[in-house]
Amino acid sequence: MLSESRIRDNYSRLQKAFEKCYDRIRIYYAAKANSNMSVLAIMREMGAFLDAVSAGEIYLALKSGFEPERILYTGTSVGEEELDYAIKSNVTINVDSISQMDSLLRKSRPSAVSVRLNPEVGAGHHSHVVTGSRDSKFGLPQTDAHTAYRMARDAGVKRFGIQMHIGSGILNPEPYKHAMENLLKAAADIHRGLGINFEFIDLGGGFGVPYRPDEEELKIEEMADSIVTLFKRRISEYGLGEPFLCVEPGRYIVCDAAVLLTRVNTVKSTGHKEFIGVDAGFNTLIRPAMYDAYHQIVLADTLRAKSERVYDVVGPLCESGDFLARDRKLQETKVGDLLVILNAGAYGFSMSSHYNSRPRPAEVLVKDAAYSVVRERENFEILTMGQRIPERLQGKRNNKGLETMAILSDRPLD
Repeated sequence: MLSESRIRDNYSRLQKAFEKCYDRIRIYYAAKANSNMSVLAIMREMGAFLDAVSAGEIYLALKSGFEPERILYTGTSVGEEELDYAIKSNVTINVDSISQMDSLLRKSRPSAVSVRLNPEVGAGHHSHVVTGSRDSKFGLPQTDAHTAYRMARDAGVKRFGIQMHIGSGILNPEPYKHAMENLLKAAADIHRGLGINFEFIDLGGGFGVPYRPDEEELKIEEMADSIVTLFKRRISEYGLGEPFLCVEPGRYIVCDAAVLLTRVNTVKSTGHKEFIGVDAGFNTLIRPAMYDAYHQIVLADTLRAKSERVYDVVGPLCESGDFLARDRKLQETKVGDLLVILNAGAYGFSMSSHYNSRPRPAEVLVKDAAYSVVRERENFEILTMGQRIPERLQGKRNNKGLETMAILSDRPLD
C-alpha cells in the first residue's frame, strides 16, 4: 500500500533542500527503486527527471508521460538490442565502458552523451549495494573516461555530462564529498585536456532512510548544504562554469511511503523457536534474505495484543532462507492476524518474483480518503504467460484438469 502524499512530501523536502543551496539542480528519480507507473506519473507531475537502468524502465517512463530529454539511461553490460532501443528512444545515454561508447558512436551521433566515472570511493548498507569502489563492475577509471570523451568529441558530440554512483543507504555526506572530489578533479582534467564543457555533473543517488526504530533520519538539509558547498567551491576553482548538479534519489522518495500487508497463516513452536508463517515471502520482499536487511514489523491490531514473544517471521516458500525477520520481539500473534511490514516502498515489488510459482500481490495507492488499485493482484494465468508446450509433449489432455485450472485461474488468492 503506497501513500501518494508521502511520496510527494519526500520529493518536495529533498528538492527544497538542494535548490536552497544552488539554483541549477536536477533531481532524477531512480526508477529501479519502484517502477510502478503511478509512482512514475507522480514524479513526472512533480517535475522530476528520471534515472533509468534498463530498456524496460525507459519504456515505462515514456508510457508514464516522461519526455525523452528528461530521461538519463545508465546501463551496464548493455547488449546491442538494448542500446538500439535507448538510441531510438532519444534519451541521454550515460556510458559505462569503452566498448559501449564504441558501439554507440558506430550506431549514431548523439547530441549529448555522459560517462559514468568510477570514483574509487564506495559506500552503502551492504556489500552488494556498493557501486563506486575500485573492485566494482560499474563505471570507468579516469584514464578510460578520458579516452571515452575523446572518442565522443572526435565523433562530433557537442554536449556532455559526467556521472558517478557510490552506493545505497548512505546517511552522511562524507562519502559523497570524498567521491565528488575525485569526480570533479577528473572533470577538470577532461575539461582542460579535451576542451569539453560539462552541461551536468551527476552525483548519483543512495540517500538512506532509517529502517530500525532507533536510527535517526537523514538530515537532508545538512547533507545538501555540505555537498553543494564543496561542489560550488570546486567548480569555481576548476573553471567548470555553472553545470547542473544532478542527484538520483530512489529509496529516499518511496521507501517509507509504502507498507506490505501480510496475513498470518500459521503460528507454531518447535521447542527451540517460535515461528509466525505469513503469506508473503522473499518472492514478495527479498531484502531481508538478500541483504540481511531489517524491516520493522507491527501487528495491525495493536489495541488487542499486549504481551510480547520472540518470533521468526517466515514466508511460504520452500526455502530455508525464506524469512522476513529473525528473533524479533512482536506482540503475541494468532492465525488470521494482519502484519504490517514498514519501509516496503523501495526495492519491494521491483525485486519480487514468481518463485515457487506464486502470483504477486496487488499494489494500492492511497491519497487522503481515496484509494486506487494501481497494480492488480495476479492470478495463476500470469504464470503461463508466454509459455508454449511443444506439440510432441502435449499428449492426451486431461479435460477434468483443464476445467479445474480454468476455475482456479480466475479465483482471487487469499
